[in-house]
Amino acid sequence: MYSLTTEGDENMSVAKVSEISARSEKSFEDAIKLGLARASKTLRNITSAWIKEQRVDISDGKITEYQVNLMVTFVLDD
Repeated sequence: MYSLTTEGDENMSVAKVSEISARSEKSFEDAIKLGLARASKTLRNITSAWIKEQRVDISDGKITEYQVNLMVTFVLDD
């Protein structure tokens, strides 16, 4: 977990990071959007995300699916 504070701030927010995986047949960007849309259905207060890993599935020399593993940060409710 991460603590988000500003100097001199007595109220401290605590954030948590969850890893999620999402796939798309279109693109990495689409996989990211799908993953974040799904995460926002169950996680509140999402503040950021970063791409931990990207991969593709290939068939007959062509990309058939894009996958991203995202680290999603969200602030816990008080």
